[in-house]
Amino acid sequence: MKNLTKNIFLAVLVLTITFTFTNCEATKNANNKQKGAVIGAAGGAILGAIIGNNVGNKNNSELGAVIGGVLGGTAGVLIGKRMDEQAKKIETEIPGAEVERVDDGIVVTFDENSGVYFDTNKADINPKSKVTLDKLANIFIEFKDTKILVVGHTDNTGKDDYNMMLSEKRAKSVTNYLVSDGISNSRFETLWYGETQPKYDNTTATGRAKNRRVNVAIIPNDKMKNEAIKDAQQ
Repeated sequence: MKNLTKNIFLAVLVLTITFTFTNCEATKNANNKQKGAVIGAAGGAILGAIIGNNVGNKNNSELGAVIGGVLGGTAGVLIGKRMDEQAKKIETEIPGAEVERVDDGIVVTFDENSGVYFDTNKADINPKSKVTLDKLANIFIEFKDTKILVVGHTDNTGKDDYNMMLSEKRAKSVTNYLVSDGISNSRFETLWYGETQPKYDNTTATGRAKNRRVNVAIIPNDKMKNEAIKDAQQ
């Protein structure tokens, strides 16, 4: 009887997740892998959302290791529900940001047209961007059992070493601002890639503008994962 009750509960839970988030742009196209149904899968999809088409590049192993694997089965469904809630909250609070639900995580992309942007050759957080980051910080405080990756990129205009330095400064500016808003520094991993990981076509002005971006990826921490596994086993 206990197992039957548990199975009924899980079935209802899955249906609830499906209907609740149908209208959320970040989740409506999520496939089974993105919902955590592939047991032991690597976080390749979320890596691709952050860096573009160079997932297999050995230089990306550090970021892949941080992201880790994807939980599957019932634990993955439970993780998916929590991350869906957070993705929907980000979409509601920060309408200018591009929000994607990928694997067990969320990828938020800020470029010159959305949310957080930087003036030319600048790395400081401007007043308009502060408003967006303050909203994001409040969501991070509400959903505390996550790790946060901040990844900086540039277009291919200018020298390679300068672009690498600029992407580092911009990524660190975002991280430092969020920490100043009350988010624990221990939750952050900050990386930068300069012009080496374009996601869009650098031969066009539109593509270059989109490549001048900072990604914020949100993934479950060990506490959330362990709790989901424990709940799935009960």
